[in-house]
Amino acid sequence: MTDDDDLWEVMDSLRVHGKAVGRDLVGWSPEHDPKYLNARIGMNSRLDTLQAAILIEKLKVFADEIDARQTVAARYAEGLSGVAKVPTVIEGGLSVWAQYTIEHDDRDGLAAHLKDQGVPTAAYYPVPMHMLAPYRHFPQPGGLPVSEAAAGRVLALPMHAYLDAETQQGIVQAIRGFKG
Repeated sequence: MTDDDDLWEVMDSLRVHGKAVGRDLVGWSPEHDPKYLNARIGMNSRLDTLQAAILIEKLKVFADEIDARQTVAARYAEGLSGVAKVPTVIEGGLSVWAQYTIEHDDRDGLAAHLKDQGVPTAAYYPVPMHMLAPYRHFPQPGGLPVSEAAAGRVLALPMHAYLDAETQQGIVQAIRGFKG
């Protein structure tokens, strides 16, 4: 708690991954939503007591939900073969599939098409982290060309443990029907 607006703004920023707030946006004219602009190194400290209580209960079904997400991911991989680059998991690895993010050369056109079809999507982190102000002093030899190229191609599709086959088939068909 504080009565200092500037201090509150910085604390709020630190709480949400270092998100840009107020004065950080002065002179910023991004092509992307500023919610993905990080002005400082922060953390993810948004979990309140009620959310924690719900998550404790969800731990009881966590393993089942991970299994269900594997099924959803497998359906996407099969259905989108040949029309988009789908994510893969390393040999012996397991993903909990917090997102299912594909790559497509006309990401923005595909996203607009899917929106018209009633399919929600998101382009998370459209600016690679190493290009944001707080991380620029961590240069990589030769840059990060894969990250930079992928930033304009990645698109997250609906993904959750309860995504039924019929709904998912509609999403897959909408993607396959894109003529961009």
